[in-house]
Amino acid sequence: MIGQRRRTVQWRFTILYAVVFLLSGIGLLVLTFLLSGGSASDVAPSGNQSGSAELRIRLLEEQLSTVHEQQARQLLAGSVLALIVMVVVSLLLGRGLAQRVLRPLRLITGATRRISADSLDQRLAVTGPADEVKDLADTIDELLERLETSFTAQRRFVANASHELRTPLATMRASLDVAVAKPTPATSTVALADRLRTQLDRVDHLLDGFLVLARAQHGALADAALVDLGDLVDTALRERSADTRSKGLTVTVDLPPGMTTVGSPALLARLVGNVVDNAVTHNEHNGWIKISGSADENETVLVVDTGGRVLDQQDVDRLLLPFERLGEARTGTAGLGLSIVASVATAHNGHVTLLARPEGGLRVTIHLPAS
Repeated sequence: MIGQRRRTVQWRFTILYAVVFLLSGIGLLVLTFLLSGGSASDVAPSGNQSGSAELRIRLLEEQLSTVHEQQARQLLAGSVLALIVMVVVSLLLGRGLAQRVLRPLRLITGATRRISADSLDQRLAVTGPADEVKDLADTIDELLERLETSFTAQRRFVANASHELRTPLATMRASLDVAVAKPTPATSTVALADRLRTQLDRVDHLLDGFLVLARAQHGALADAALVDLGDLVDTALRERSADTRSKGLTVTVDLPPGMTTVGSPALLARLVGNVVDNAVTHNEHNGWIKISGSADENETVLVVDTGGRVLDQQDVDRLLLPFERLGEARTGTAGLGLSIVASVATAHNGHVTLLARPEGGLRVTIHLPAS
């Protein structure tokens, strides 16, 4: 749609310039035709001229009139041909001028489109005279600077708040342990402690997700190393083996050797763990999970397929946003799993795609640069 609007503006400029050229050319041709179309003044013969002289004068006048008519026809034909040529030349010149006028705007549009929430530190930095185009580019740069400041402050707040909230959570957990550790704790106290521990675990899991999400969005990869995704998949499946058996899931793993990438081992382990956790948690009983992948010199791809009901692709696309779910209330475990996966992949110069499988279920595809 953007390309279509751009072409529409370009054609508007082309037609505008062509019409201006054509009107100028037509005016010039009409003026030339009028100036060259003057008739020769008739010479009135004097009374003492002989009849033969008058006859020769009339013949010369007729010949001169014929020559004038031929010249007028030739001039008209030449004017029509010149007008046709000018139509073509006007369109070509108009298109060239339109492209040149819109070229800075195309550069600004392309540069702006490449800047995302994870690359707000980039700027257009358009050079040139102080005109309307440069004013537009400078305005966009100022907007990007404000957005970068806002995003950085938001991520810093999330990280700091998550750290600070761990202290009162630890205090509450310790208080529960002390209450239960009494020689004869009340039955209601033990039951209440168990319920509170469950909620504290959920809050702790949420805070841990916030920390990972903030770290991934900051692109903090100081611990970058060579990571084998196959090993991470095996570890994640072992950690969820009890849940897999309890739900009767059939797990198939088909990963080629050499599925490696360079990045943070902790973040990549969280990425794979969240994908496997999502496949187990949101699967149906007696369902199946298929984990496959591919690797070449440019890219490492990890694919996790799960069965289930037919999903709407528009709903699936929202799952990469925090706290988005499919037809479930926002209760229970925090919905940060796939949003963390997307943030970690982006921090490693990769990306995640979600596909609602036509036969039912979900396909999660993770693209990462090869090592």
